[in-house]
Amino acid sequence: MKISMKNKHSLTEGSVVKGLIFFLLPLMLGQFLQQLYNVADAWVIGNFADNASFAAVSSCGNLSFLIVGFFMGLSNGAGVVISRYYGAKDQERLKQAIHTTLAFGILASILATIITSLMVRHILVWMKTPENVLPLSVTYFRVYCLGISTIIMYNLFMALMRALGDSLRPLIFLCISSVVNVILDLLFVTVFHQGVFGAALATVIAQGLSAILCLIQMQQKKSNPILHFQLKHLKINLPRLKEIILQGLPTGMQNSALSLGNVVVQSQVNSFGEYAMAGLGAHAKIEGFVFIPIICISMALSTFVSQNRGAKHWDRIKKGSLLASISSLVIAQMIGIILYINAPTFLSFFTSNADSIAYGCTFTRTVTKFYMALAFCHAASGILQGMGRSILAMVNMLSIWCIVRIIYVTLALRIRHEFYMICWAYPITWMISTVIFLVMLYRLGQRQKNL
Repeated sequence: MKISMKNKHSLTEGSVVKGLIFFLLPLMLGQFLQQLYNVADAWVIGNFADNASFAAVSSCGNLSFLIVGFFMGLSNGAGVVISRYYGAKDQERLKQAIHTTLAFGILASILATIITSLMVRHILVWMKTPENVLPLSVTYFRVYCLGISTIIMYNLFMALMRALGDSLRPLIFLCISSVVNVILDLLFVTVFHQGVFGAALATVIAQGLSAILCLIQMQQKKSNPILHFQLKHLKINLPRLKEIILQGLPTGMQNSALSLGNVVVQSQVNSFGEYAMAGLGAHAKIEGFVFIPIICISMALSTFVSQNRGAKHWDRIKKGSLLASISSLVIAQMIGIILYINAPTFLSFFTSNADSIAYGCTFTRTVTKFYMALAFCHAASGILQGMGRSILAMVNMLSIWCIVRIIYVTLALRIRHEFYMICWAYPITWMISTVIFLVMLYRLGQRQKNL
């Protein structure tokens, strides 16, 4: 029986502006709620535990994304493949891609759980985690790794729904689990006094609930026939897997490489002690909200460009890409100005320690002046990914945001071992990467004109 390929979430028809806005708003709210997971942990620990516990939770942020970011990249790559087949109305390959994505995701999440759980302590020691923080960091990160399959599968389900233009239902499920996360954080930490263990457990349980809700919705055949799947058909189709890996692996490697660069930077921050760790951690929680419009516009661009590429609507791609990119730049820099002015106030929400706030202010007031460059890099990456050029984006960000950043931090601290030298690692690499992305997009546009 043929499945109807018509869907109210298609981005290949109607107003470009309205299509992007209606797709983007639920996505942004969803990312806002996703960020509340980390903020809930940090806020509860920062206000109801000691500074060492807050430093432990904060220092694991980049390390967590090093793992999850890789699978998010693969999920987004799968989403691009699925979006293209959906836009082209290729029903057979669409179903193959969906079943292959799910089968591969299950296998990968099992392997990730086993491998990461065994390596927790070794990684944290390599990161120069201070002795007074190390046991707490090990506890938090080990619980997180044992439940990492729930986080991977939720991001996978969300990418599948978003690939078909549906960013609303994952948002509803995330609203529910966000409330559960906050309640569990307060219960485990303030009532049962489980500290970092309770904070990590709350996150895993809440993310697991999101994954289950998405899975139930996908299995509603009448309301969601395209994403409905059967266990007997859950197998890997090698041609579709190859497409997914070729599209998603560069983004996954890019995410992990960026996180690896940040983990190396974090290891250098750790050498300045728990107050520097807490200060940077507080900034990271605030910056997580800055990333919401930047990341969401990038993801929206990826889906929008991919769907219209499948439908061969090149004019819509140009118009939508320009509109979304400019919006991202303006929003990011406006937020940067607000953070620069009010840095101490925002940082004090997570820590009351004066030394930690001082470190956080130094970092915040260095990087916020360059948020426009950060936004452009992510927008350009989304466009390239949607056009099937994710390898170009990966090469740029891998070489600059990882390799150059690591080299800079290593050399800069040898020249002058001051905290502010670390802060400049980010603006410098953002600016270099911006120039490279401009050249890439210009050349891509020129090739398109010649087709």
